[in-house]
Amino acid sequence: MGNNLDALTTVFTEFYYWVTVVFMFLIHVGFCMYEVGASRRRNHMHTLMKNTMLIPLVTITFFFFGWWIYWAFPNGPFITGGLELEGAAANLPTSPTMATDLSDRITGVFWAAFLLFSWTAASIVSGAVIERIRSGAFWIIAVMIGSVTWIIDAAWGWSPNGWMVKLLGYHDAYASGVIHGIAGGTALGVLVVLGPRLGRFAADGTPRVFAPHNPWLVTVGLFLIYTGFWGFYAACNVPIISPEVIGGQITGTTWTATTIYLTPTTLGAITFNFLMSLSGGLLVAYVVSKGDAFWTYSGGLAGIITASAGNDLYHPIQAMFIAGIGTWIAYKMHYWVERTFKIDDAVGAVAVHGYAGFVGLVICGFMLWGYPSSPYEGFATINPLGQFLGAIIMFFVLGFVPAFVVSKILDGMGLLRVPHAVELMGLDFRTMHEEEQARQDVRDAEKALV
Repeated sequence: MGNNLDALTTVFTEFYYWVTVVFMFLIHVGFCMYEVGASRRRNHMHTLMKNTMLIPLVTITFFFFGWWIYWAFPNGPFITGGLELEGAAANLPTSPTMATDLSDRITGVFWAAFLLFSWTAASIVSGAVIERIRSGAFWIIAVMIGSVTWIIDAAWGWSPNGWMVKLLGYHDAYASGVIHGIAGGTALGVLVVLGPRLGRFAADGTPRVFAPHNPWLVTVGLFLIYTGFWGFYAACNVPIISPEVIGGQITGTTWTATTIYLTPTTLGAITFNFLMSLSGGLLVAYVVSKGDAFWTYSGGLAGIITASAGNDLYHPIQAMFIAGIGTWIAYKMHYWVERTFKIDDAVGAVAVHGYAGFVGLVICGFMLWGYPSSPYEGFATINPLGQFLGAIIMFFVLGFVPAFVVSKILDGMGLLRVPHAVELMGLDFRTMHEEEQARQDVRDAEKALV
């Protein structure tokens, strides 16, 4: 720290990311409560532990190679030059900056912010597949999206130097596609192979409703996700006091924050748009679902996700209407896909995150057509074609396809889905023998009392 301004900038940035990481932890708390509330009683512990244990697995793998991927592949896996790989070496697990280092106070908290994004991506998939997936299979998929596929899409489209930003004009300020689109696509890829829960569809194909057993847990869980999502918005910004350091491209003005693309924004701007998009989603979901509580709360989340791609530049009223449109489409798409393809998405994750995220990217391309995607000269501007291609890459190329392939491999090995007998009794009993033993213990105890 050469002077007081440098010291203030460093301390502020370090504390800023640390606070956002703590807020984002509430997203995972919310997902755990939400999934347990949506599952049936005989699957509570399996649902909870499945989502809990992704924390150490994704954290460790993200430390060893996930973080390095972000810095190594901004130009794609086949066109990466030596310069990118050389610069990425500072983010290998053996680098001095990836440990206690008084000369670098930022890497640890910045890494943690991205890590919490990884947890979120994996948790989105977790909710969709409850009550029938094997824990080990889910954890493999969690590591795949949390430490490989989502961070590849971040390198490509959520970096000021990503090739999608340079060539397509891709813009996704608060991760409509980078987190939510890829997670929804991944969930869909798994669900196609995994199949519906037993009894979810009648013999004639009519869907049966498996209502959440505890709507209070679902409600509180979603409100915690809203809270953590607000912290997520802040973590997507880069706090900065001296913008002259940004590649010589920005001079003469001082801002308090930039987006991940290093374009200017403020916390006030995202506060307006976060709350207006939440409100637009809640209102439309309440109307279209005819007051269904589950979809009303989920619609608030869908609204935020739809508007997130452009919420650094939208007017708050635009954010509200865009959120409503995305929520309506996500709701309608969920039931059309369910009826047509017999897809059993237990919590509507594909719709709320995937379809809303996809739609949000496309809308952003039209609404922000011609705006700069980056402060750097020569980069493509935001445009409808670039956003549509970006949505395809996020949802299908990096989301659906890898998940489908990995799920098919696991299914072929008999490792994807629990046996039907175990599913009928509940996943909290791992085997038929454990269930029978428990019943025998009860009978023995009753005999002893007699």
